[in-house]
Amino acid sequence: MSVVWTQVALAGLWGGLVALERKAFLQAMLSRPLVAATIMGLLLGDVPSGLAVGLLLELFFLGTANLGAALPENDTLAATGTSAAAATLTTATGAGSTPAIWSLAVLLFIGLGRVGRRGDRLLEGYTARLARVALASAEAGNLTRAVRQNLWGMWPHFVLYGALTSLCALAGFFVEPLLQALPPPVVRGLAWAWPAMASVAASLAAQGSHARRAPLYAALGAAAVTVAVVLLLLREGR
Repeated sequence: MSVVWTQVALAGLWGGLVALERKAFLQAMLSRPLVAATIMGLLLGDVPSGLAVGLLLELFFLGTANLGAALPENDTLAATGTSAAAATLTTATGAGSTPAIWSLAVLLFIGLGRVGRRGDRLLEGYTARLARVALASAEAGNLTRAVRQNLWGMWPHFVLYGALTSLCALAGFFVEPLLQALPPPVVRGLAWAWPAMASVAASLAAQGSHARRAPLYAALGAAAVTVAVVLLLLREGR
């Protein structure tokens, strides 16, 4: 196993940038799971893994509800970390991207959403305190200092989530021996788990829309995604 450090560095850089975009800068939807994960795959040379993980997590987090002022799970960190791990795992295997790799990456790293929520909560106090200081500086006419303090408020997000994403990318290389040691039936099971995950994510997204016929749409969406992915797997297996 040989770690490709450029991939680890690129993963951390993109993970930090979209963390900033999500909270304080631009907010052009680049931090959505589908976009963040797909671009991660492009940067790491594995667009199929990025797109597959992004599609699944976009559907999954569309179905989650934000209640009042409660902090939601950090879907951006889940997307960047999972897609980075899937891409580096693909690189480590030396073979093409497969549904088994996608399933394994999702199972191992989808919990990053909750980790990111804890990180957001830890950083809230710091950023709120700096925002108050920056506002006081602006009211006193010291705009240069106010801008500098706002910039200091952004850096912790970049550093924390960039480092976490880099660790996920690094973990992908270390997971590869475990994947190789799995019996073939388990690997096939991971591959067939992908359509099941996709169908669950599609049904959650439809259910979360609160449409009048949401259960029907959920069932139809799950069935359509399952059939499409199963047909794709059968086609690849020929």
